[in-house]
Amino acid sequence: MPATKANPITASASVVVNRPKKQVWKALTDPDLVKQYFMGATVKTDWQVGHPITFSGTWKDKPFEDHGEILSFEPEKEMSYSHWSPLSGSEDKPDNYHVVHITLADADGGTKVTLEQSNLNGGVTDADRASRADYEKNWEGTLEGLKKVAEA
Repeated sequence: MPATKANPITASASVVVNRPKKQVWKALTDPDLVKQYFMGATVKTDWQVGHPITFSGTWKDKPFEDHGEILSFEPEKEMSYSHWSPLSGSEDKPDNYHVVHITLADADGGTKVTLEQSNLNGGVTDADRASRADYEKNWEGTLEGLKKVAEA
């Protein structure tokens, strides 16, 4: 899959977690911890670049199994993965995949977590512009959940 860092951002969110990167990274990658803040989803992956990642569970009383591929993975620094959800109502094809890119940076004795969403094939669609506030609200809630889990 193509590198995504140059693709326009369709949504972003960030949070400062009052824990060192090591603890935050564990909360981002340990399936038992992810489940606590990511809509109760079960994440399955080996975190190897080019390998699959799936998120399964129930959201708003609907079962789901989202999937994608690990695009980058540098422990305690950054990760990215492609993501498509059948709940989106869109066809399972590359044009409908988002990329989720998460970076960690030092911040006043804690860790700043920044999440940026873009489209796998680049560009910003009308649907992205219309949904940006919803995407960001959802990601902000997810990152607040991550903060609570990592700081517990």
